[in-house]
Amino acid sequence: MRFQFLAIASSMAIAVVSVPKATAQIPLLPQLQAPSSVSNDSNNRVVSGWIYLDGRRLFQIAASRANFPERSEDIQKKLEKISQSYIKSAKKTEVEVRKVNDLPVIYVNDQYLMTITSEDAGLREVDKWTSADQIKNSLPDDLEQAKQERQTQSLINQGKIAAGIGLAMIVMSWGVYNWQRRSKKDLLHPIASQPSRGPLNSPISPAVAAAQPITTQLNQRQKLHLQEVKRRLFELTQAGIWGGGSFFILGLFPYTRPFQVGILTAAQFPLRLGVVFLGTYVAIRLTYALIDRFTTTLISSGALLTPESSERLQLRVSTFSGVTKSIATGIWIGVGFLLALVALGIDIVPLLAGVSLVGVAVSLASQNLIKDAINGFLIILEDQYALGDVISVGDVGGLVENLNLRMTQLRDSEGRLITIPNSEIKVVANLSSRWSRADLTIPIAYQADTEKALKLIETVGSQMNQEVQWQPQILEPPQVLGIDQFGDRGLIIRVWIKTQPLKQWDVAREFRRRLKVALDQAEISISVPQQAIWMNDDHLLNFQGNGKDN
Repeated sequence: MRFQFLAIASSMAIAVVSVPKATAQIPLLPQLQAPSSVSNDSNNRVVSGWIYLDGRRLFQIAASRANFPERSEDIQKKLEKISQSYIKSAKKTEVEVRKVNDLPVIYVNDQYLMTITSEDAGLREVDKWTSADQIKNSLPDDLEQAKQERQTQSLINQGKIAAGIGLAMIVMSWGVYNWQRRSKKDLLHPIASQPSRGPLNSPISPAVAAAQPITTQLNQRQKLHLQEVKRRLFELTQAGIWGGGSFFILGLFPYTRPFQVGILTAAQFPLRLGVVFLGTYVAIRLTYALIDRFTTTLISSGALLTPESSERLQLRVSTFSGVTKSIATGIWIGVGFLLALVALGIDIVPLLAGVSLVGVAVSLASQNLIKDAINGFLIILEDQYALGDVISVGDVGGLVENLNLRMTQLRDSEGRLITIPNSEIKVVANLSSRWSRADLTIPIAYQADTEKALKLIETVGSQMNQEVQWQPQILEPPQVLGIDQFGDRGLIIRVWIKTQPLKQWDVAREFRRRLKVALDQAEISISVPQQAIWMNDDHLLNFQGNGKDN
């Protein structure tokens, strides 16, 4: 898989970065933005730019910010007019440098091109006349190259190269597509899993065997994240092949080469932002895969596992993994935002200083959020509860469906979703931490045989504990504690059954059902609330006598 990533990245680099020989002078993305001088006045600030011929970069000029667009457009139009005249004629190019008002002025075939200024010379770090001579010496070759590129034989040769590049693009795209299909087949039809073995092919420990379900889930998540990264890279590779190949072909012909500069200029900032966005997305996905990989390795090693803690670990891993991924996502998004600002040419140093001040103000205004985050961190660190636990907080309780640094969400028995800020959680009762207990109170009639009833309850619990269906859920033999109290319903016998987390209700329901059947067969009645009324005979007689008199 690592070699696949390297191959995809290298193909992307070849497709996107490669430029044709004819476009070697096309400015790269960082050079498209004109530099500015140290002047504080925006309109008087000196900026620079390139003059192009058929999309090829020839020389730089400089002017104030207010005058640069007009001067650049004027020189560009004059150069194109001179080039068209030269291509149509059979004369050789004659470039002269004349002195006008003590300034060097360049003429091409007696046609005025431009006047060299001190700003132009400053770009080359030479004097004005030397700068004019440099342009004079290079212009004839540039014009001759433009003329040769328009010859029929040259266009045919370039067309052959374009056809070869198009064929290469089709072959590369087809290869990447088949590679992607094979990757999908490998994901849909994984190799049949074999029994896990420890070092030297020895059987794994019971703790590690109990942790296999959670490791399987983590491995599946890791594969999904890596598959998503590969899918995006395949898509980017296809875009790089066709985009880079098309860009390459545009540079082969003098008539289409100017589009290269236009594309680079128009797509400069979107391309930078796209690279930052894609890099951030891939980094987030790879971070998810690394978190799942680290957690899987930690669990598979069995170093921190015991048979009693393996079940609990399955709940903690989901919570820890989710919170860690949320934090990593926030960090990468912040880094991506800063990189996007840098790509747009914004100085982030003053911004970071301002953000620190804003952070202080926000921290003072959002103290509750900070309390929520701190309390949520402690809840996760101390393992007070995790996803999948059943807890009771104050007057509410239910199954923990969502837990993050900000809040805890519970689903109660009626299906209501209860959201509790972590700062409001002071006392919490966890009903499923590591193990649970079914606490049963069984009412027996006062007239029943107590010893027979206790023996019968113990027998029912022992039989249930030995059955294959219920043995994994019951951790210890049921404990018949004896007669707990004398109540209005009769004798109250208390029974404790230690179970796996969240299994106490299932075990209790089945135990009650079995016990009801056994008590009926033994003819031991379950008492109902009773109340005895004693009446004085003299009062009853007086009441009857008063009734007769009436």
